[in-house]
Amino acid sequence: MKRGKNYLEKAKLVDKTALYDIADACALIPQTSTVKFDATVEAHIRLGVDSRHADQQVRGAVVLPHGTGKTVRVLVFAKGAKADEAASAGADYVGAEDLVAKIQGENWFDFDVVVATPDMMGVVGRIGRVLGPKGLMPNPKAGTVTMDVAKAIEEIKAGKIEYRLDKTNIIHVPVGKVSFGAEKLQDNFQTLMSAIIKAKPSAAKGTYLKSVVLTTTMGPGVKVNAAKISE
Repeated sequence: MKRGKNYLEKAKLVDKTALYDIADACALIPQTSTVKFDATVEAHIRLGVDSRHADQQVRGAVVLPHGTGKTVRVLVFAKGAKADEAASAGADYVGAEDLVAKIQGENWFDFDVVVATPDMMGVVGRIGRVLGPKGLMPNPKAGTVTMDVAKAIEEIKAGKIEYRLDKTNIIHVPVGKVSFGAEKLQDNFQTLMSAIIKAKPSAAKGTYLKSVVLTTTMGPGVKVNAAKISE
């Protein structure tokens, strides 16, 4: 893959053979941004598990102390008093069958997170085939299937993120923006890693954290010393 001049210049800042301590990685990563906008900083974590086995799944949610730097649009499937509660708590969209019809009929996806009360999951299930592949299907483990919709919305707006394995046993999640600076990025990253370590399945054998890399949007990767994270 051919890289641009800017990328190649930024890549010189990173020692590809080194495994950086968390503090050093979080100090370096804002300097590696190759774009003119406030780039997202992402963590890519390869785990020593096999996601094909149900007892080795790693999935959950965590509230980052400094948020993600992104305005998150929340859609809530609820009725009656719970719909009112969701609207009062700051949900961007609230509805039931009407929203299912809009998503199906208009291919409408102007939202980032979906929350549903348990009684609405039958309705939401009708669009599971379109929500699932986009990572938008509500899930109890992520706290997005709940009767406490107000709390769910509050946490999501405050910077709650969901982490889950992809088919190659890697977790990809945002941990902030370049503008956060080293200290806030480090706080967010350590909070995320603590949650992932706590979520280690009992069936997982051998090295749990295989590799951990921080990147900015379209920037070079910075390898983090995974052995020190798990101490």
